[in-house]
Amino acid sequence: MPLSERQLVAFADKHATQITLDTSPRHLAGPGDARHVTHGLAAAGWRAISDPLCAEIVLRSPDLRHRLRFDPQSPSSAWWWLLAEPSDTEPGWYASFGEFVPAEVLATLADALVVPVPTELTSPLSVLDAAGWRVDGSGVAHSDPPGSKIERQPQDGSNTVAWHVDVRDGPSGLDNGKHLWHAYFHGHTPEHLVNAFITALTDTAPLQRGLFDRTATYGVTHGPSTVSPQQTVAMHTARIKALRAQARSLRGHQNRAASTSSNAANSRPAFRR
Repeated sequence: MPLSERQLVAFADKHATQITLDTSPRHLAGPGDARHVTHGLAAAGWRAISDPLCAEIVLRSPDLRHRLRFDPQSPSSAWWWLLAEPSDTEPGWYASFGEFVPAEVLATLADALVVPVPTELTSPLSVLDAAGWRVDGSGVAHSDPPGSKIERQPQDGSNTVAWHVDVRDGPSGLDNGKHLWHAYFHGHTPEHLVNAFITALTDTAPLQRGLFDRTATYGVTHGPSTVSPQQTVAMHTARIKALRAQARSLRGHQNRAASTSSNAANSRPAFRR
């Protein structure tokens, strides 16, 4: 079922009435509202295929290749899974994310799935270096101050590279701090998706959280919000409209390309013996 106005109103009702705080750093801001992720994909034509009376949410893309699963009752450390089936031209891949991944960060990756791929790509390590992270020669980057580590992991038996994000909280930094959440990208995950996630994670702008939202217990800072609840709702609505328009434009382009290909095939002269 596509995203409805009733669902958008429910999002607006929650965010327009809560006391909002600017929360930073992002990796400690807590999960936030999962609808930042699910509303964007639904606006782009993804369909819910899960039981509506179950806490688990499963969305499937219009081309049936991609699936997103959110399971707040998961017995594992991964509450979010993004999976891509192999196609005739591309291998399959998956990515997983822990409970405390900020929904706004994950939404940036989800949006990158449904918009055109950037024409210019850069290495995730270059993105981290530009963000001021400490990148060593072994493909490991640390945030400054400590709290997050992103590691480049060559996969055995292939030329692909996986990426692992480890987020911890505590005065002792990564080694002894409390583990909060992880993100893992399989080696065949398109690099522009990894870049989208890392770019959003390393953004120094605070995230908006309600007064009683769950966040990490140490190292997180709160302050009066620079974004009003009404602005939060307006930005969400504008993003949804933009994704709908982009998805509609992309489908139109794909339909025209398929029609052109079909017409070209039909116009070929018949073979005569």
